[in-house]
Amino acid sequence: MSYSYFADYYDGLTEDVDYPAKAEYFLKLCERYNHFPGKTLDLACGTGSFTIELKKRGIDVMGADMSTDMLTQAQMKSSEQELDIMYFCCKMQELELPFEIDTCVCTLDSINHITSKSELKKAFIHISSCLADDGLFIFDANTVCKHREILGDNCYIFDTDEVFCAWQNNYNEKNNKVIITLDFFEPDGEKYVRCSEQFAERAYTHSEMEEMLDSAGMEIAGLFDDMSFESPDKASQREIYVVRKKRK
Repeated sequence: MSYSYFADYYDGLTEDVDYPAKAEYFLKLCERYNHFPGKTLDLACGTGSFTIELKKRGIDVMGADMSTDMLTQAQMKSSEQELDIMYFCCKMQELELPFEIDTCVCTLDSINHITSKSELKKAFIHISSCLADDGLFIFDANTVCKHREILGDNCYIFDTDEVFCAWQNNYNEKNNKVIITLDFFEPDGEKYVRCSEQFAERAYTHSEMEEMLDSAGMEIAGLFDDMSFESPDKASQREIYVVRKKRK
């Protein structure tokens, strides 16, 4: 999945995301665990909005994403703001770096986009191999509850100045997977040009996450409801994992 069409409209469709608040929350999480962010990787950085907010706060951050189209948008935005940020293209499950990082952060349910347990376990192993001992991996993930109750088989409509988007979900309860189909209708004179994109997301239980992280040499240090320091409950839609790499 290249997210080629999605990249063009991503920022408009996610304009309600408060990236500055997310950046401040990330810093508070690091402070809570007495962790200096140091060299930080924004994994699955998309169009770079969160990466840029971290850079503005003095974080030594770089971004990685599997989509060249997303990274093109990220590089353009960084250049426009005269921010020197290194971006590189790779899949999570193929992540390799020539140096250790102190922190890895992955936001906006990007983890859920890996729908195979074996592939997600592979991604965790690669992330762990890039982290320094005691390094932190901070990520969020949509919950089983959100997939079942909110996404489900529902349809959503987004109407922005740039595009009209029909979002359709197809939910499989057996594996908590949602197949998402996006139809974009862009105005072109008196007609609309249609393009489509499809991808899937899978929600994982706590026990599944814990087992995969443990097999990658990492342990859960904290688990919070989205953008808070409260424990998640059965109705939580997104959870924040703070994971520490075990010492060798």
